[in-house]
Amino acid sequence: MTAFSPRDGSRPRALRLLSRLAAVLIVGSVAIGGASPASAEDTTDPAEADAVVTMSLSTGMGAAVAPDGPLVSTVTLANSTEAQLSAGTVEVELNRTALPDGTALDKWFDAGTAAGAFEPLASEPTPLVSDGDSADISVMVDATDLGDLKPGVYPVSAQLTGAKTTDADGAAIDWNLTASTVIVVTKADQQTVGVLVPITATPENGSLLTVDELATLTAPDGALSGQLDAVLGTTAILGVDPSIPTAIRMLGTRAPQSAIDWLDRLERLSNSFFMLQFADADPATQVHAGQKTLLGPPDLTPLLLDEDFPAATPSPAPTPTTTTTTTEDPEPTLPDSSDLGAIFGAQTDILWPRDDVNDADLDAFNAQDPVFTILPSTSVDGVSSARSKAGEHDLLVTDAAASARLSAAAELTDPAAIDRELAAAAGQLFYAAQGSDTVLVGLDRSETRSPVALRELLSTFASPTVNLAALRGSRAASATVSAEPDLSRATSLTAMLADGKRLVAFSSVLEEPAVLLVPERIRIMRTIGVGVEDESFSAAVAAQATSVQTTLDSVSIVQPKPVQLFTAAAPLPVWVRNDLPWPVNVSLNSSPSSPRLDIQPVTEVAALAATSTRVDVPIEARVASGDVQVGFRLYSPTGVPIGSPEVADVTLRAEWEGIGLGILGGLIGLLLVFGIVRTVLRKRRAQTDAVGADAADAGPASATDAASASTPANQPAPAKETDE
Repeated sequence: MTAFSPRDGSRPRALRLLSRLAAVLIVGSVAIGGASPASAEDTTDPAEADAVVTMSLSTGMGAAVAPDGPLVSTVTLANSTEAQLSAGTVEVELNRTALPDGTALDKWFDAGTAAGAFEPLASEPTPLVSDGDSADISVMVDATDLGDLKPGVYPVSAQLTGAKTTDADGAAIDWNLTASTVIVVTKADQQTVGVLVPITATPENGSLLTVDELATLTAPDGALSGQLDAVLGTTAILGVDPSIPTAIRMLGTRAPQSAIDWLDRLERLSNSFFMLQFADADPATQVHAGQKTLLGPPDLTPLLLDEDFPAATPSPAPTPTTTTTTTEDPEPTLPDSSDLGAIFGAQTDILWPRDDVNDADLDAFNAQDPVFTILPSTSVDGVSSARSKAGEHDLLVTDAAASARLSAAAELTDPAAIDRELAAAAGQLFYAAQGSDTVLVGLDRSETRSPVALRELLSTFASPTVNLAALRGSRAASATVSAEPDLSRATSLTAMLADGKRLVAFSSVLEEPAVLLVPERIRIMRTIGVGVEDESFSAAVAAQATSVQTTLDSVSIVQPKPVQLFTAAAPLPVWVRNDLPWPVNVSLNSSPSSPRLDIQPVTEVAALAATSTRVDVPIEARVASGDVQVGFRLYSPTGVPIGSPEVADVTLRAEWEGIGLGILGGLIGLLLVFGIVRTVLRKRRAQTDAVGADAADAGPASATDAASASTPANQPAPAKETDE
């Protein structure tokens, strides 16, 4: 592939465009499939796409060019400028020096250089191309002009001359462009190719796909639906992550209908199937970490909900009208955990690990039962067949170079870019087939594949006769594994498994520990997934460690505030925080720093989910006063320490209670005395006032009578006065 810029040295406007046009990629490719090459799309940055002309080249209408067949080329011009592209001439050239190997092929596609000279084959005039439009130009070269080409991979280029546009000032801009590709001249007996397609999906929470995620992925335009659409009717060999059907089946009646239909479509496909490891966990990393057995799927039975699996209610049997029968609700029938991820007809004795596998790893893989291990050609020495054996161990070997090109093509949406990668893959497959009639390619793990690109590459390369049965039954070539293990991943897995053991101990605070442990185990398995790239692995490990620590810190004691105790006995408030979405059961252990305070040593706590729960711990002061620290620590029902210990400062002022009571008693006594005195005085005052009021009403006689009445009985009565 070559990059070019327009040339017009007399035009300042054109010179100003050079920096923008330098980034334009002009791509060419060979159309290996049966469909006609699509028009090219500009692959430059959108900011530059309004002022460029691109050209792509496709050669061949069939899977390859036969030795005595014609060469049919299609040149596509795409004009995204704001002016019309004038007519010009396109010339197709051929380099009759075949590219010797895959390295030379990559150099031609990536750098546009190849040994040997190019000679013109044919030329055609190009039409006017309006702004924002594209045009296809067919260039036919018959077999006579093409000449006698031996089987091989030959560079082909196209040159555009004479085509112009004008800028905003009316100045002409020449577009002298070049596009490059290859033609692959095959033998009479064409090679057969098997294509392995992994089907994976990673949930956002790192555990199992949720209802919403399944609904999105299995919608008509969803990623998983697109993968099934692409492989339908092809002979692609599918490797399915069991966690996908598991996520669907364990939802029962809550599963989206689109997900149920997707799973039904998957099982009805005629393709060969095999199961990846659960969550696509890398077997090699597990063996390097010293695991005696591979991490299988956890038991998901505790996570199944009865209400998601209602049992069918049987029809009641006829009974006499005089007989009254009662029936109990039928028990739900929960699926077996081992059946949740199964795919009917899928083979389970195939491992597809990362490429860092050695002989010891193969021994470990086959320790329990014999398996087939899928490895790339870069991990194996002395192999020239898709079916191989390393000692006594069975291998399926993929061609690394062709697999990389096809994996890149599957990610693209630009037809020209897809054709380019397919052309490169065709060349790599030609070299791979020199030592074997059957070549196996394996696509990278990806959840962003283009269904259109995947369909095209499968239609182009996947041979109808290649399936798992044919591969396993073919003659095996001798091979030796030569890869060096990546021990850094093993170290990370060991650390994550150690954290997992801490979670196992912590989970005893839950009624059902599986609700915590199962998702965490799946997250560990996804972290070591085969599709996790090296650059993101460290971040994934760090995120997992952070998640574990967050979980371990989710149940704790809230830092107590200082407490003033003014009574001999009172409850001491303590708050237990629970950030988990489930209630927990813990024991609150309390211990004072001094015997001056007596406290309840253990208090059972049922902390609610996602909240803080108040716990009142009874305390009692043994002496008058003092400062005491009370230590608190949470433990699980099995005695595992939970969270960090906390300390509360308690100030004892118990004698204040007696003083306060004495003062209160004295005040009450004074109030009683005061009330009594006040009452007596009030009564005397009332009597005095009553006597005075009576005397005033009786007059003088009454006063005399009153005086007489007041004279003592033993006193003589006064003498009466006589008139003189």
